[in-house]
Amino acid sequence: MTAIENTALGRLEKEGRLLNAVLKGGTTKAGRFGFRGDVALQFQNQVADEKRPPDYSIEQVLTIGQDGERTIPVLAGYLHSFAYLADVATVLDGALSPTGRYFMFCNNIDLLAKYRVKIGDISFHVLPCDESTVWKEMMDLVGLNKDDIKKLDPGGKLDYLLDAARDLDLSCEEISYDDGLKRMEPVKNRNENRPV
Repeated sequence: MTAIENTALGRLEKEGRLLNAVLKGGTTKAGRFGFRGDVALQFQNQVADEKRPPDYSIEQVLTIGQDGERTIPVLAGYLHSFAYLADVATVLDGALSPTGRYFMFCNNIDLLAKYRVKIGDISFHVLPCDESTVWKEMMDLVGLNKDDIKKLDPGGKLDYLLDAARDLDLSCEEISYDDGLKRMEPVKNRNENRPV
């Protein structure tokens, strides 16, 4: 069993950033640690010892870390605003690699847009996400359907999906982060149109 401390996810765990995990443990591949959950980007100020939820996070994260490797090879997640991409680059600084594949789904970009945004030497694929989940969007993106992986356990499903994502060649418009900020739309209220 791979220990999280020996992977690129270890520092995030130590900083208390890995939250709401639906999977946090070994996968079917030797030396691999899988995580599905949220990665806190901005913490609220804590008073005494009370635990408060973060101000915002990368939500619905799908990622893996390999034993002994210092960087995350592939990661997908949801950002409530494109503007948070700068925080992703800062918080994950040192844990991302120029050769890694990073997919960020945003709720406030044009639904037809697909961007590649470089921050430092790290490239992010930025894609729209509306009324869907990162898992479903990634399955669609790599062309898998549920039947392909239904016999696998949660770790096996994550392996299968992220291995496929690693080889994905997406054609995206290359834009700068500042350009993305200018193009982004107002953040949609998630609770709008929800029954009470």
